[in-house]
Amino acid sequence: MSPARRPRPHTRPDRRTETELLASHTLVGGMDEVGRGALAGPVSVGLAIVGAATPDAFPRGLADSKQLSPARREALVEPCRAWLIDSAVAHAQPAEIDALGIVGALRLAGARALAQVGERGHAPGIVILDGSVDWLTRPDADLLTALRPDPAGPDVPQDAPQEGPRQIPPVRTQIGADARCAVVAAASVLAKVERDALMTGLADPGYDWASNKGYATPSHVAGLERLGACDQHRRSWRLPGLTSFATG
Repeated sequence: MSPARRPRPHTRPDRRTETELLASHTLVGGMDEVGRGALAGPVSVGLAIVGAATPDAFPRGLADSKQLSPARREALVEPCRAWLIDSAVAHAQPAEIDALGIVGALRLAGARALAQVGERGHAPGIVILDGSVDWLTRPDADLLTALRPDPAGPDVPQDAPQEGPRQIPPVRTQIGADARCAVVAAASVLAKVERDALMTGLADPGYDWASNKGYATPSHVAGLERLGACDQHRRSWRLPGLTSFATG
């Protein structure tokens, strides 16, 4: 096999970024999302918190959740929780995704996760966010107004937190942080396991949630063709298989 065709090895996370940030912040958060590209179910955001007291050695085998088997992810949940100062997983439901758009829903779920750790006295001074785009920080008012003519309109959920500067800390984006940064990898594992469990536990008339977790697999599309969309589907999306059913 030529070098160009060899499988790429899994990236091993380390603590360099979080250690750098802990020099100027008491607590550092790592955040990652799960379910952004699904057709159904919530979008979920995991938040992991480390501090100066966090042991240098993170759980053995920790990696980006996408690189791990379901059994390995589940086995890492308790070691991750024991290693971290605090953690949270929060969700935005399909109706909220439809009302706010996927970026607004991600921001809402992220703010909810931050509120959970904040209530326990563990609000981070900065958050490492996987990717190149800061979807956690609320846009400037003029940009928000341009994107949504009525940003405080009735489609905003009643319990949506006010995402002001006191609640949303500064953000450090990092491409591949879920694979390269231990605290973000821990957040990705916690979010993936919790969202998968939510999808598996849903009442299922024939969409095969337990297998596809809401993503566009052939069995899910076949279910949409037979049954149409249900309340768990993101009805504002162009759902495949809906040839004879309305999505609105």
